[in-house]
Amino acid sequence: MAHELAILSPEKALITYRLAGMGTRMMAHIVDLLLWGVFIGVLSVILALAQVPFLIMPLTPLSLMLYFILLEGLWNGFTIGKRAMQIRVCMEDGRPVTFMAAVSRNMIRPADMLPGTYLLGIAAMFTNPRGQRLGDLFARTVVVHTTRAQPRFTPAPHVLGLHPLEQHVGDLKGMTSDEYNALRRLCDRFPELPSNVQNRLMRDVWRPIAIRRHIKSLPNIHDIYVAEAVVMKYGRDHGLL
Repeated sequence: MAHELAILSPEKALITYRLAGMGTRMMAHIVDLLLWGVFIGVLSVILALAQVPFLIMPLTPLSLMLYFILLEGLWNGFTIGKRAMQIRVCMEDGRPVTFMAAVSRNMIRPADMLPGTYLLGIAAMFTNPRGQRLGDLFARTVVVHTTRAQPRFTPAPHVLGLHPLEQHVGDLKGMTSDEYNALRRLCDRFPELPSNVQNRLMRDVWRPIAIRRHIKSLPNIHDIYVAEAVVMKYGRDHGLL
């Protein structure tokens, strides 16, 4: 399972989310079950006093389903347990979870529980790089932390001085501001990202730009240094640094 989810927005901004681990998600689920258990206990007493105790059987699973659907769908992906653990549900592309996605991921919850004790759900989370259970896969959702890690106060290389590889990148004729912003964001965040995310973003963000601008790789030099040179040269040429 990866530790971070990186998304390139339509505005070419790199957005990262820290994926919630299984332990945190289990703790949130336990808190939610305890709260729901208190509710069911109170409901049982009320139904007994109303002389309709037989209603508790159908209302028990229905109330649990509604607890997760209504809270996640109407409270920006939170339940009380998730809020306590500082995690929430969102869509795979980083957007807030939709109400229909909250319905879908929780309607599939019984399948995650098969053949018992969430065995299929746990297996899916272990084998999926985003830690998605079956309900998440069906609804295209992920569970992420709401708090960000402490930033590392190390200046990105492209904001300091003249980069020694600037001459290698050429005149950058035709390069767009969107490409510049995408590369600058990549260079800023690159040291903080896990290696698998670094590799994927170099492939998905840097390589297409390098191919369009005819920028070649250098032997024994990581492409991120070439990308930094591109950001510095473009920024200086356009008065952005």
